[in-house]
Amino acid sequence: MTAKEILEEIKPLGSDSYKRVIFKHGIKEPCFGVKISDLQKIVKRIKKDYQLALDLYDTGVYDARYLAGLIADDARMTKQDLQRWVAKADCAPLCGFTVAWVTAGSAHGWELAQEWIDSKKPLIAVAGWATLGSLVSIKDDAELDLAALKRLLQRVQKTIHESPDRVRYQMNSFVIAVGSYVSSLTDTTIQIAEKIGPVTVDMGDTSCQMPFAPDYIRKVQKRGTIRKKRKTAKC
Repeated sequence: MTAKEILEEIKPLGSDSYKRVIFKHGIKEPCFGVKISDLQKIVKRIKKDYQLALDLYDTGVYDARYLAGLIADDARMTKQDLQRWVAKADCAPLCGFTVAWVTAGSAHGWELAQEWIDSKKPLIAVAGWATLGSLVSIKDDAELDLAALKRLLQRVQKTIHESPDRVRYQMNSFVIAVGSYVSSLTDTTIQIAEKIGPVTVDMGDTSCQMPFAPDYIRKVQKRGTIRKKRKTAKC
């Protein structure tokens, strides 16, 4: 299939009511308002397609870009592909989900995440912290630089409350991810999260709430699922 054919297929699936919901999270036009469950049906049919994913992302349509992330062949994504994706991403959901998921699954995740978190552009910084969170959720601990992760946690402790809203949210998510997926750092992460304290973020006109990282990690401990890695960051 071509990107044009997929656009023609998904456009009738969109709804204004769903658009109103997702627009509250910062998504912008062009957007059809297609539910993720409908996009997942296409994913089951296509599975992975490197070039099609690139073409879909280049359409600029939010729904097509989200779908692009789901069908992207992460292992084939080049550093240039990923830099282009993050540069073109115009909302936090694309940076925090689509770009981050694919980058984490690529061979360039750690390197690009380190670069992006230093960006003065909030959306790119969001992509960086989200990529780090995705990496710890899918990579075996033996593949992770634990000392570097500890330094990043300390960086979050020092800078989170002065960071932009969206970046602050993603930093908090990173802390939760490290505490939940890297067992050797769970206790350290909880201690740092306690020092950070409650993190406030303007969620706009949504029902979203900011999780308190120490409590969230302790709930994962109670369930006995600390260090239970995910097969993929995508959902």
